[in-house]
Amino acid sequence: MTTAPPAPASTEPKNSLDRFFEISKRGSTIGTEIRGGLVTFVTMAYIVILNPIILSGKPDVAGDMLSFNAVGAATALTAGVMTILFGLVTRLPFGFAAGLGINAFVAFSVVSQVTWPEAMALVMINGVVIVLLAATGLRKAIFDAVPFQLKIAITVGIGLFIAFIGFVNSGFVTATGASSPPVGLGVNGSVATVPTLLFVITLLLTGILVALKIKGGMLIGLIGGTVLAVIVEAIWHIGARGFDDEGNVVNPGGWGLTVPALDGSPVGVPDLSLIGAVDFSFDLSKVSLVAIVMIVFTLLFTNFFDAMGTMTGLAKEANLADDNGDFPRIKSALVVEGVGAIAGGATSSSSSTVFIESGAGIGEGARTGLANVVTGVVFLIAMFLTPLTSIVPTEIAAAALIIVGAMMMAQIRYIDFSDFRVLLPVFLTVSVMPLTYSIANGIGAGFVSWVLIHAFSGKAKSISPLLWVVGAGFLIFFARGPIEALFGVGI
Repeated sequence: MTTAPPAPASTEPKNSLDRFFEISKRGSTIGTEIRGGLVTFVTMAYIVILNPIILSGKPDVAGDMLSFNAVGAATALTAGVMTILFGLVTRLPFGFAAGLGINAFVAFSVVSQVTWPEAMALVMINGVVIVLLAATGLRKAIFDAVPFQLKIAITVGIGLFIAFIGFVNSGFVTATGASSPPVGLGVNGSVATVPTLLFVITLLLTGILVALKIKGGMLIGLIGGTVLAVIVEAIWHIGARGFDDEGNVVNPGGWGLTVPALDGSPVGVPDLSLIGAVDFSFDLSKVSLVAIVMIVFTLLFTNFFDAMGTMTGLAKEANLADDNGDFPRIKSALVVEGVGAIAGGATSSSSSTVFIESGAGIGEGARTGLANVVTGVVFLIAMFLTPLTSIVPTEIAAAALIIVGAMMMAQIRYIDFSDFRVLLPVFLTVSVMPLTYSIANGIGAGFVSWVLIHAFSGKAKSISPLLWVVGAGFLIFFARGPIEALFGVGI
């Protein structure tokens, strides 16, 4: 007697919420979306602490600085609003927050020439340009011009990139301070700190749960690791790792960014004083027009291709992209991503863009914008609950990034490496991203090498005209230092 196979789950919407977000159609459930949204928040929550660390305390040309608490509140607010907006408009599970490449560029380069309000005005201008490119279809046209192999390479490269971020954040990989090798294992070649050991334990625990296909495995692993970290900190009082006035490391075995301790009031009133603190009246006697143009150009290229690459990778990981790398409501996604830059500038939290850590929620099963709504709501709550937001140590959150990086690495199986014209650009894309700590750099290396290798090996006609233009743009992007020096500006 044979048993009939189980009937496939119905894809018919069960209610209006299901119909709007296409939950059943994408093979998900409301519970899965909620879990995915929570996991995405947990892996992104560090930005509420890290973004203020990067942006605050840095004097601009006028000697003014941003408040840590104000930047933290603005970061949470912008992340919450943009994540919810993106989820409602595109129905995609891609969380938004302040972009880590752009905020560092603004803090360490831009404000050496302009004031903080002027710098955020430039971020907003960058966002307006991105919105116009997306609304006119030019951004999508550039996306379509990218060969399939490079789109896959971008996904794989992002996987290695976020895994590298995880290894560094956990203390498993550290800078040696030497020219060779530049990085090494832990402290003096070994896992010598308690936070890094807890990262290893969380990584293995989460990996086992995911391998066993336990529902909520990634979230369970993150919560379990956090609880363990809180217990360890309460017993041994490890404290934070820091630096003294001479730059020497203090308490090298401490937590890297946040100390998992339950102390103080969990509730506070957010400081939203930075909202609208922008200034478009640039003093051209203090900063040249060429310098302003180069700043916007750098912001635009970094924002444009970081986001495009990230969305491509996340869509592939969520099985929402077709063979060409297109995903549902892609034009709307590209427009809203530009709006994120405008919103980030308007709140002085730097450009808000799609976050690669969203892959953690996707790995947990998130497939729709409902996960984004969950993530965004928790970010808004986080404005009032900063101590609880910061309780998850970066060492614990890093474990989820490694798991997601491994998942995204699997996409490489779809590339045929028999043609060296494909192999080298793919290899450069995948390797340059983590090694230079920049998605845009990896994409640029892949684009330029693809164009040149195909052009000089008899395949020039196969190259899209737009890819030629983008390749030339990346050459300018890579050579912007000498270009700035030629025009007498320093960025």
